[in-house]
Amino acid sequence: MRPVLALLLVLLPAAAFAGQSLQAWIDVTPAGGVLRLPPGTYDGPATIARPMTLDGGGRAVIDGGGRGTVLTVHADGVVVRGLTLRGSGDSHDAIDGAIMAEGRDLLIEDNRIEDVLFGISLHRSNDSVVRRNRIRSRAEDPAYRGDALRLWYSTGNRIEDNDIAQTRDITVSNSPRNRFTGNTVRDSRRAFNFLFSHRSVVDRNRLERNATGIVALNSEGLIIRHNRIMHAMEASGAGVALKETSAALVEGNEIVHCANGIMADSPTNPINRIVFIDNLIAHNVTGIYFYGARGGHVAIGNRFRSNLWPVTVIGDGDPEADLWRGNYWDDYEGFDRDRDGRGDRPHEVMAYADRIWMETPPAAFFRNSPAFELLDFLERLAPFASPTLILRDGAPSMQRDGAGISR
Repeated sequence: MRPVLALLLVLLPAAAFAGQSLQAWIDVTPAGGVLRLPPGTYDGPATIARPMTLDGGGRAVIDGGGRGTVLTVHADGVVVRGLTLRGSGDSHDAIDGAIMAEGRDLLIEDNRIEDVLFGISLHRSNDSVVRRNRIRSRAEDPAYRGDALRLWYSTGNRIEDNDIAQTRDITVSNSPRNRFTGNTVRDSRRAFNFLFSHRSVVDRNRLERNATGIVALNSEGLIIRHNRIMHAMEASGAGVALKETSAALVEGNEIVHCANGIMADSPTNPINRIVFIDNLIAHNVTGIYFYGARGGHVAIGNRFRSNLWPVTVIGDGDPEADLWRGNYWDDYEGFDRDRDGRGDRPHEVMAYADRIWMETPPAAFFRNSPAFELLDFLERLAPFASPTLILRDGAPSMQRDGAGISR
């Protein structure tokens, strides 16, 4: 029977499969079998409940007809590749989308996802790979779209080289030890949104024109490195935002043209540190914004260029509790007479009239206004009160394109 079926799949034209139920093809595929769909459009929704490979060869379309989730996976060892999935339902509560997957060792690759609410959801899915998928939501306000990727209680997965645009977020909730590498996320709300997802790695992604780049809440041991984060210019937007998070490493990133390059409060555990190393922080309204109690931050070898305010610190505490060393500051007013690559005197950032809005946040509305700038100029010229130290870099780098300090 199956050889005859295979022969028919080869000989019949694509039009012969138009409007066929995908579920019928899945039901006749044995466990561990390979279903290679001929070119054509197939009706969803459909469910895979045993190990198998579903391969569309780049020319098969699965249309959900506006009902529920287009393809649901409830099995280990399933491969879904080469499909166009479209036409999900519109329920946020039911998480209607292109693929809802639950299982281990799944491979979801080379699919084109369009006109759906949510893209790919992994629920209690471990040790799986999601790569080279093109994901688009619907032409609605970002808040009403669904997430491009949604991980929930899922561990040990690799999310690689996906092309994502015009969606809501990538949401990672209660999902530790996942790796996100080489993805492009554009024109969305939050590129990455981590909630209680410890020891995750975000590496070599390109994030452009999103409201915010990477947001992490209560996610310990996060590694954010070698990403390019650009044009997060919403009023409260940031390239990287860390809240109630400790022991994070932010290394080797390019964070350019954002409302805030990096936002962070202090580590939740006083023995931990949030570390920033070798980042380019340029053309932002505020380069780094520390809020809450001061302390627990380490900033080494970063380059601050053409930011309106390089660093802003809100909150009480000792500025010496943060370590700044070997950073390049484009407004440094010192020399390197011994030519060791470091400034001869420390670089200090002081708050003059800025103290007004730092102590009274609503006054930030007038920040950069002509009157405020005049007041700041006059206080710098003839201080009527002692300025507040924001930071002291004891060995500022003189090298514009490198850290300039041995570690």
